[in-house]
Amino acid sequence: MLQFIKDGVVIPFMKIKGIVEIFCLCLVVASIVSMCTKGLNWGLDFTGGIVIETRYSEAIELDKVREAYAAQGVEGVAQHFGTPRDVMVRVAPKEGLNQQTVAEQVMIAAHKLDPNATLSRSEYVGPSVGEELVQSGVLAIIVSLIAILAYIAFRFEWRMATGAVISLAYDVIIVMGVFSFWQIEYDLTVLAAVLTVVGYSLNDKIVVFDRIRENASRLARDMSMQRLFDVSLTQTLSRTIITSGTTLITVVCLLLFGGSLIFGFALALTIGIVFGTFSSIYVASTWALLLKIERKNLIPAKVEKKETDGMESMD
Repeated sequence: MLQFIKDGVVIPFMKIKGIVEIFCLCLVVASIVSMCTKGLNWGLDFTGGIVIETRYSEAIELDKVREAYAAQGVEGVAQHFGTPRDVMVRVAPKEGLNQQTVAEQVMIAAHKLDPNATLSRSEYVGPSVGEELVQSGVLAIIVSLIAILAYIAFRFEWRMATGAVISLAYDVIIVMGVFSFWQIEYDLTVLAAVLTVVGYSLNDKIVVFDRIRENASRLARDMSMQRLFDVSLTQTLSRTIITSGTTLITVVCLLLFGGSLIFGFALALTIGIVFGTFSSIYVASTWALLLKIERKNLIPAKVEKKETDGMESMD
């Protein structure tokens, strides 16, 4: 593997763990405050709303469609589906806004662009479906965190499991806090990205924990736990830079060039990868140290077999 850190170099990550932990707590509190005051800008999948699909006689640019719809007072997300001739617009519910009015406004705008444009579908998605999706989404995140806690506690140690779950919750809260603060639409694709972040971040933490447990068995017994964590984190840093860096390049490209349809998905992944990598180094490891983890907790107990003499004395 390509090494970015010279052999023998140990980065003192844990030296500033207290300052970093305060910074992390401030970010979490700010995210929670934003979600409690501003709330999340729920997408049509969660809130319900109106979906209008139109078909044009030839391929049409979305920028022109959006300008025409905006001129008619239609505020929604327009996107191609199927072919460049088909355009779907999703309009969030508002007081006094009904399906027929929106469909008429959309068709007025569409006929200005193309007199042969036709209405393919006009549908209202009820909010009752949205409530069910919200509950299912929250339940999915909670269940996944509980399962992760049980898995890491079984494979490693409960202090590490606690640190991992706290750091995963931190990653999720930060992502949702960013979406809340800037009121970016939170839809099913963003929810999928949040769950992806949980899985990606967990894999990173498992790699770090494996190296810590391995070093606990083979490094000097008089080495402090803080030093042990610094050595282990430094050794896994090259791997972290390569995996997180290459993934981040791909996700940032999606963010910049993927268009509005996957903007929320790519943004959530970008934030999750950056803060997930950060939390693997500091939050998960810091909490294990704060909970007074010791070397003996990481080294599996050896089972000594009693040897029995197979020879029986003869009278």
